[in-house]
Amino acid sequence: MKVLHINCNYMGSLLHQNMMETLIEKGVNNRVFVPLKTLNNHPVKPKEYVTPVVCFKTINRFFYPIKQKKIIRALYENIDDISQYSCIHAYTVFTDGNVARTLSKKYNIPYVVAVRSTDLNMFFKNIFFLRNIGINVLRDAKAIFFLSETYRETLLNRYIPMQYREEIIRKSYIVPNGIDDFWHENLFLNKDIDEVVNRIEKKEIKIVYAGGIDRNKNVVLTCKAKKILEKKGWKVDFYVVGKIRERLTYNRIKKEIIYFDARPKEKLIDIYRKADIFVLPSHHETFGLVYAEAMSQGLPVLYTRKQGFDGQFEDGKVGYAISDWNADSLADSIIKVTENYVSLAQNSMKCVNKFKWSEICDIYYSIYKENEGVNNARNS
Repeated sequence: MKVLHINCNYMGSLLHQNMMETLIEKGVNNRVFVPLKTLNNHPVKPKEYVTPVVCFKTINRFFYPIKQKKIIRALYENIDDISQYSCIHAYTVFTDGNVARTLSKKYNIPYVVAVRSTDLNMFFKNIFFLRNIGINVLRDAKAIFFLSETYRETLLNRYIPMQYREEIIRKSYIVPNGIDDFWHENLFLNKDIDEVVNRIEKKEIKIVYAGGIDRNKNVVLTCKAKKILEKKGWKVDFYVVGKIRERLTYNRIKKEIIYFDARPKEKLIDIYRKADIFVLPSHHETFGLVYAEAMSQGLPVLYTRKQGFDGQFEDGKVGYAISDWNADSLADSIIKVTENYVSLAQNSMKCVNKFKWSEICDIYYSIYKENEGVNNARNS
């Protein structure tokens, strides 16, 4: 089985490389085409099956048809014998999915597509004149992947005309991202929950966040909640681990946090194990791998309502959905975690199995296989 992956975000993290390696183990012959505006500042070193191509400029983002033409031209120039692929996997609707739809019509190859945060929060929401393109990409796809039920509900209720909703629902799948096997292999099985409970009884709590420091990640709100808790008599230690992307944001929070530079997972795990709760009230979050990583260390998680992680579990199973604007509500949610700490911590470690790449890629493989060589374009 040969699958052509079109993924403009591939070079941004090891997430999809882990996915590719797992698919290879299952017998999938992958080729990944990565359209880029620059080869600089990408953490992923591409392997032999990855073709990164600089094919557009930043300004092209404002001229969608031009950007699409450049991406398609670059793909034709760099990917040999496109007709040999049995399926195409697009990782966004607008940037990757429309390219996949074009190839599907030309080569009679079925494609599947994922709906991401950028598709919902930028393209569908703000760029009205492109909505029909997005809808057509979804209608012609053989399968549609959502990271969470929340994303599917948002798409259907806000942007899909009523006459197409059932069609979209029938071929949609909720498939989360996976986390590195390191976290599954190093579960914090010896976590001393009794010690945490004893500290909670003394109104002491340790919270943690790992990731970039910028306005979107909204660490400022967590600091405000920390101050509210301290006025109520709590002693709160707040560990923040990550790269400072916006110095102004860091300056607003530096007096409220215990800061650690970004570090590899082998060292990050030690900080997770010192903490009690993971808190990330980001404004927009495609998924939030850090929530799942923290769960592997027995940490209850507080995640933004209506963003990628919301809906992975029922509220109160491993943590709670929170507002990204209300500090008082966030403080109340932290207290709520302390009141249900034992069950939340135990559930977090048990439920993290949901994010194993081996199981997630079984889903992708079965869908590729089911649609292998099946033409799916409505208008072909």
